[in-house]
Amino acid sequence: MSNRPAVTLALLTSVLLIFVATASAQTLWSPTATQGITLANATPLGALAASTPLHIGVSLQLRNRSALVALVKSMNDPTSPYYGTELSEAQFAQYYAPTSSQVSAVVNYLTAQGFSNITVEDNNQIVQADGTAAVVNAAFNTSIQEFLQNGATVYANTAPAQVPASLSGIALAVLGLNNAAKMQTPNRARTSDVPTYPFTAYYPQDLWKAYDVDKTPTGSKTAVAVIAEGDVTQVIKDFKTARKLENLPVPPVYVITAGLPSPDTAGADEWTLDTQASAGMAGTVSALYIYTATSMTDTDLTYAFNKWASKKLARAGNASFGLCEVFTFLDGNMATDDNIFLEAAAQGQTMFASTGDTGSFCGAVVGTNGVPAGAPFIESPSSSPYVVAVGGTTLLTNSDGTYNNEITWNAGGGGISQFEGPGYWQSGVVPSTAANSRGTPDVSMDADPNSGFQMYTNCTAQLDPTAACTPGWEVIGGTSLSSPLAMGVWARIQSAHNNKLGFASPHFYRGAALLQSSTPLGFHDIIVGNNGLYNATPGWDYTTGMGSFDVSLINKLIQ
Repeated sequence: MSNRPAVTLALLTSVLLIFVATASAQTLWSPTATQGITLANATPLGALAASTPLHIGVSLQLRNRSALVALVKSMNDPTSPYYGTELSEAQFAQYYAPTSSQVSAVVNYLTAQGFSNITVEDNNQIVQADGTAAVVNAAFNTSIQEFLQNGATVYANTAPAQVPASLSGIALAVLGLNNAAKMQTPNRARTSDVPTYPFTAYYPQDLWKAYDVDKTPTGSKTAVAVIAEGDVTQVIKDFKTARKLENLPVPPVYVITAGLPSPDTAGADEWTLDTQASAGMAGTVSALYIYTATSMTDTDLTYAFNKWASKKLARAGNASFGLCEVFTFLDGNMATDDNIFLEAAAQGQTMFASTGDTGSFCGAVVGTNGVPAGAPFIESPSSSPYVVAVGGTTLLTNSDGTYNNEITWNAGGGGISQFEGPGYWQSGVVPSTAANSRGTPDVSMDADPNSGFQMYTNCTAQLDPTAACTPGWEVIGGTSLSSPLAMGVWARIQSAHNNKLGFASPHFYRGAALLQSSTPLGFHDIIVGNNGLYNATPGWDYTTGMGSFDVSLINKLIQ
């Protein structure tokens, strides 16, 4: 008799374990936009240690997304009663953001799975949380493996991320399941082993004359943003020094941290260029916001994009970095970023992004993703239809500094997206070969380091940290230059129109004639050069888009 309770307890325990195992096996899983990843040139090291701490994000589906897309079109249609309007953050939350109940469903699920430090972004688009690799694998029915790739140990999910059927239609993607997808900053310093041209590099005032700023107001009414990473303390000091040396006003500078603060200064040269070039081209701005990500992974930069969009502090933003679009498509950041940029467009905000410095081929493939070198993909985030993609030119000026000509910079990115569709504004402008695909770039500006920009550096931000350096001016280029220059132009145009223009792309394309042989109005049409697969042609092309700005003219054309 005394042994019977123990036998019964053991039997009940066995039955319970069988029931739990069966229930787990019968869990109905739904797919997300996060797919399994295969890394090239990588040696598998086995499963990521179960106790490894991970920081993940679950991005949520927008409500009424198709209606929001239609609304953005109406906001930019001169015949629509919505023309010239924009959403406030509160209006976006009321009609299009994920609901509180949807957010609660995600939070409750993460809590039940053992995640901690769960936070919800202001616009409800992303829920972030901490958990171990074991918790992440179980919660999203995936498998995170470790790899040795080009001397570095990285991890990536080799199986798609899924969510329970109860979150189907709510969860869009699971972010942070790899640390191999790192954005690259496409900037280049002038070097002695490249040909030089018979003209010098440009200070801001030189670019005003070259691009015909004329009487166009400065960007004094418009706040702008730079998406950056790490510690930007020296960046801000160099920015203020450059402004004083150039006899330009020093606007207020604010740093907004997206994620954990990082002491990294490896990208300081990029953020130095972005801040000086954008505010330099604008003349001045009402404020400069620097959004700093924890790292250059595409997920951490997505969090920075979302900070920028969730609070409408800056009308324009700049992202001088990129990653082959196939990777952001696979890991879910492309779908998430597209929603973030769509929200921004509806709120009257515009992100500008570099198309890359590897021509018509996918850049930064070795050691960062599984794409074969030389694959003809374009780069993310410039591939998003709700981003202004900025390509590169070589700028030639006359002896008096006025505009002479531009040719395609051979390294400037551009081409046809394999994953993104076009915005309606590209219809009838982009060649029929990509009628259902996003084509880049949209516009271009000076990028050739041999016709580059004079950037002030205190040596912390120099490209070659081993080289001797005297604090002063360094000539730098790349589409990392052209993108902030384009944003600076837009800050001027927005200020001239009292910040009532909304999203930039429809305005740029409205002046483009439907016939490819016609010159887009308000732009210098660049018809010489190539970037690999594509040649410059009259009208819009895959090397320079619609061309570079004639600032005075396009400002007069935009209504």
